[in-house]
Amino acid sequence: MAFSALQLDPNLLRGIEALGFVRPTPIQSEAIPEAMAGRDLLACAVTGSGKTAAFLLPILHQLIGRPRGTTRALVLAPTRELALQILEDMNGLARFTSITGAVVHGGVGQSPQEKAFRKGVDVIIATPGRLLDHFGQGHAPLKGLEFLVLDEADRMLDMGFLPDIRRILRHIPTPKQTLFFSATMPGPIETLTREILRNPARIALQSRAAPAAGVTQAVYPVPSSLKSALLVELLKRNAMDDALVFTRTKHRADRLAKLLNRHGIAAERIHGNRSQPQRNKALAGFKAGEYRVLVATDIAARGIDVEALGHVVNFDVPPVPEDYIHRVGRTARADAKGDAFTLVAPEEEQDFLRIERAVKAKIPRLQLEGFSYQGSDDAPLEIPIAERIAAIRARKKEDRARAAVKLARKTGNAPAKGKGPAGRAGEGPSGPKAPGGQDAKSTKRRRPHQHRRPGGQGRS
Repeated sequence: MAFSALQLDPNLLRGIEALGFVRPTPIQSEAIPEAMAGRDLLACAVTGSGKTAAFLLPILHQLIGRPRGTTRALVLAPTRELALQILEDMNGLARFTSITGAVVHGGVGQSPQEKAFRKGVDVIIATPGRLLDHFGQGHAPLKGLEFLVLDEADRMLDMGFLPDIRRILRHIPTPKQTLFFSATMPGPIETLTREILRNPARIALQSRAAPAAGVTQAVYPVPSSLKSALLVELLKRNAMDDALVFTRTKHRADRLAKLLNRHGIAAERIHGNRSQPQRNKALAGFKAGEYRVLVATDIAARGIDVEALGHVVNFDVPPVPEDYIHRVGRTARADAKGDAFTLVAPEEEQDFLRIERAVKAKIPRLQLEGFSYQGSDDAPLEIPIAERIAAIRARKKEDRARAAVKLARKTGNAPAKGKGPAGRAGEGPSGPKAPGGQDAKSTKRRRPHQHRRPGGQGRS
């Protein structure tokens, strides 16, 4: 089937052709006709299946020729990156139309977003939290809203956004059409669909969540202490031209990116502790080829859509099989091909067995020829908690000592210059001794009732 068979507006077909799309994906072929007929939609489709165009194209088709100045479509997305990616896709598809759009998310100033609401851009793509902020400030009435899209609803559930979604639904008028997309259908999501969808067309391209057919999966069993060394070796042998690498924590993402750069491998990282401009710059640099590796956490990676991304690496095994599916779905998008490698430590084997049961496949185990699996990593990503606690206590002790010295100087009881708490070399902690074992200073006459703590210090 060609896109022309979907009876889309000619200007949208021009946009599709300019983007290089030749034929619709299965989700697009099934969803677009139903949505253009005005039906609500409940679609369960794997990440990378082309679902963004599946909900954008029918909405854009219905907006063409409509009066400007009123926001008629709202798309809810779980993360900033996904919201930005949807806007980028929309601008590409609508480039030969006058349809306007804006993104609303946290981490940036609200003024441009307020202007978009006042101007009434045709399509608003928003994350739930920031949209509720605008509702609370009276910036976003959305009285003319006709179309509502919930994208990656299962991820919004995972991130705790379900109460926010319900609050949003109470703020907006009942849309004439709701399009609901989710990779999986857990119980709370099914309940929500029954509440907000009216006799929806149901599209389920598969009975279970699984990676796209074009993904070649493999496992590298390796001790935790050697994971970074193995990744460096894989990259240095040019086994991967580019790679999106997932870690379980923001701390590990930071340390891994620094380690790769020390080995001459251009890398950046993207996670929730980075500002939005930093995240945008990292993603743009990765797409442009400035960075060979982008290290990411699961939440921040939603919405990362890199054309022809060749490799995804699970540096850490995700504890939830659905997260594995979403991760590897970043490659082999839109019927392309890609590789997904997972570095599995012995203590992660049980988690990975659960993943294999979920995808109903035994994923092959590989070993990198010539790599020393008996070596040791001289730069571990994780510092043992006992060492971290000891370091914190040592820093606090040093802080107390410095504070005591400052207090002593203020009260005029600071030690002479060059004499710290330990005194000169060979001296005791209180300096030289007077005959008879007394401190030399203790032989001086003191005023009656003048009592001080040693060195004039207060409580530590």
